[in-house]
Amino acid sequence: MTALAYALGVLLFAAGVAFSIALHEMGHLIPGKIFNVKVTQYFVGFGRTLWSTVRGETEYGVKAIPLGGYCKLVGMVPPNPEEAEVASGVVRSRKTGMFAQLVSDARAAEYEHVEPHDHDRLFYNKPWWQRIIIMGSGVAINLVLASVLFAIAFMGIGIYQPTTSVSGISQCVVAVSKTDVRLPTRACRSSDPASPAKAAGFQPGDRFVSFNGRAITDWDQVQREIRSNEHRRATVVVERDGHRVTLYPTTVVSTVPDLDNAAKVTKEGFLGVVPTTAKQRQSVGYVVSTMGSGTWQTVQTIGQLPQKLYHVARASVGLEKRDINGPISIVGAGRVAGEVASQRHVSRADRAFQILVLLAGLNLFLGLVNLVPLPPFDGGGIATTLYETVRRAIARMRGRPDPGGVDSAKLLPVTYAMAVLILLMSVILIYADIVAPVSLT
Repeated sequence: MTALAYALGVLLFAAGVAFSIALHEMGHLIPGKIFNVKVTQYFVGFGRTLWSTVRGETEYGVKAIPLGGYCKLVGMVPPNPEEAEVASGVVRSRKTGMFAQLVSDARAAEYEHVEPHDHDRLFYNKPWWQRIIIMGSGVAINLVLASVLFAIAFMGIGIYQPTTSVSGISQCVVAVSKTDVRLPTRACRSSDPASPAKAAGFQPGDRFVSFNGRAITDWDQVQREIRSNEHRRATVVVERDGHRVTLYPTTVVSTVPDLDNAAKVTKEGFLGVVPTTAKQRQSVGYVVSTMGSGTWQTVQTIGQLPQKLYHVARASVGLEKRDINGPISIVGAGRVAGEVASQRHVSRADRAFQILVLLAGLNLFLGLVNLVPLPPFDGGGIATTLYETVRRAIARMRGRPDPGGVDSAKLLPVTYAMAVLILLMSVILIYADIVAPVSLT
């Protein structure tokens, strides 16, 4: 049963990835069709074609390697006026070097099937705002899909959060020093004083009603009241078995680990109660804040990717331990999905929640990484179009001749270099996910 659940988790995740890729490419296809750009191919995956069909002028299909996709918008590479006759679609090139030959071959491939009447349907001939919409819609779909998946997970299923009820009582006060900051939950010793909660008579099941006369609404408020009370007597009203009981604990100042710096400790009020957790559905605001914090974390991850990949590479050869919060490949994410699905002690709803969040995070990453202003990412085309638009606007304001469009074909060496870099990073991550995988256990 566990093996079957594991396989099901991997398959569901793979289907979610394929669906996300298909929607991303659909984000290019639909506005391309709306703006009458000639679209010749729409494929999910790379490599050998498993299935395809032709509808009108467009071939739709699925390929063997589900790690990407593409939508062929004719005219992404503009012709060279000195080498091409756009009306006839014939390209004559001069082979003067490796990169020049690459550019020439790309132009030839781009216009191989262009007919004279297709001139106004070529991508580079469309208004700048239409090109921005076509290129940016794929990114927008990934971000919207991430928001929808987060909403289903947080608003539909919910997350476990502490309530104002008490589930357990600390038996003693354990002081934390810099030497044992990472092990603050050691067993009580005879020399440890009793916790204020135990001394005051708190019991499991008590629900906080007020603290020093202030009504309690959530656990965060309970924590703030306890911490700010320091070493003073407090008046706490709890609800116990349908009746209100007033308790008078004297909180103590205890040292606890600093959440921002594990090498430091802080001093704050301590009572010694553990809250009961319960699954609670969240609001739209929670989804928005999650998208905001997730976006910032993803941007940081993208910026630190070279450094993180270095550590992943070291971990793959046994030189250090794999960081569970570091980057993983699609293969690694699939393994995590399989482990999530095969967790017998976790409810189906909670397993579905984890897979939804995993797919949401993947879509958030895909959307943001595609905004990188370099080819072959969508952000490269967006940046080129914006540069061309600004350059033409400045020329008009200065009364100078139109400088024309930007020849994106000259960026093909950058495209190939980035493709090699992406392939290298993928190989490192996939290899690490096989020999030193990130595991939930």
